[in-house]
Amino acid sequence: MRCLDCGVLWLQGMVLRRALAAGLAVYFAAAFGITSRAAGASAAELAQALQRRYDGVKDFSADFVHAYQGGVLKKQISERGHVLIKKPGKMRWEYTAPEQKVFVSDGTKMYSFVPADKQVIVSTVAKDDQATTPTLFLAGKGKLTRDFTVSLVDLPAGLPQGSQALKLVPKAPERDYDWVVLAVDPERLEIRGLSSVDAQGGISTLSFTNLKENVGLSDKEFAFKMPRGVDVITDSSRP
Repeated sequence: MRCLDCGVLWLQGMVLRRALAAGLAVYFAAAFGITSRAAGASAAELAQALQRRYDGVKDFSADFVHAYQGGVLKKQISERGHVLIKKPGKMRWEYTAPEQKVFVSDGTKMYSFVPADKQVIVSTVAKDDQATTPTLFLAGKGKLTRDFTVSLVDLPAGLPQGSQALKLVPKAPERDYDWVVLAVDPERLEIRGLSSVDAQGGISTLSFTNLKENVGLSDKEFAFKMPRGVDVITDSSRP
């Protein structure tokens, strides 16, 4: 990196973006509260059910816990906060513990801000014709059974016990992740959590509680107000 002082924040942002790419986009493509049983369903049938429910989800809010271990950081991190998601491609992640952080995407730009560092990293969101599969999901254009090879697997460590595990492997190579496993409630088909592995071997786990969908989130929620007295690092500041 050309700016050594922004290295930690940039790395944290990369970890989150990989987790978002691999997990949140797929999570947003999944089901929230379908009232049918997953037990006994094939992987393809479960994926189709999740896709149908996804088509009706326009936005959601939730509390989250984000854990990351291994990979480039070589240590374990556990953080929590609140998230807002709205199609197409709008996100607001507010980390509250153990450190305050904010990651906002307005659909065009991604802003990464850690108040303690007094820096804002601004990245450009990929255009539709340059987007990876997960970004297409956030834009409402992806399809689980079209873009992923799906299979039922044993539940990975760290995901809620009693869940059914659906593994998604992208049919086209992705730079940010190798696969995603969704933990699905077998009774209600609610997503309890997800796990993904990036190219460096890092494992990201995201779990959600207090989920509320289709709440009519305003675009104002995804407008980032630049704080005073911060250094602004753009795409051109990094290799």
